[in-house]
Amino acid sequence: MRHFVFRWIVTAFAVFVAAPIVGIDYGSSLGCLLGASLLLGIINAFIRPILLLLSLPLILVTLGVFILIINALMLEFVSEIVPCFKVPGFWSAIFGAIIISIVSWLLSAFFRGSDGRVHVLTHHSQVRRVRGRVIEPDEGGRQ
Repeated sequence: MRHFVFRWIVTAFAVFVAAPIVGIDYGSSLGCLLGASLLLGIINAFIRPILLLLSLPLILVTLGVFILIINALMLEFVSEIVPCFKVPGFWSAIFGAIIISIVSWLLSAFFRGSDGRVHVLTHHSQVRRVRGRVIEPDEGGRQ
């Protein structure tokens, strides 16, 4: 559950960052932004993998560029469903999808530890003391 809420907040922040740059309008309402982000996350979790699998030949031929089109279509789809969330056009959806992807990736990379779990990274690190023996070489160079 914590991972889901984290992803939702990351997506909402990414949409918030992309909105003034590409002209996405969410009516200056936090509720609309959170609702659109929730729906975008659900669509990306359930519908996007199916679309990626079905369009695999196009993704391979375009060397992955078609994934941007799929992401833009997901953003347009959310715009059609949520009445207060408007994406002005397809090119705005493309650029919005690029910005949302980059911001989401950066935030996820910043807060994700090497074990795959979400951690708040700080400048403090735990120092582990290892107990062991030091083997000194003898004078002949052998151990």
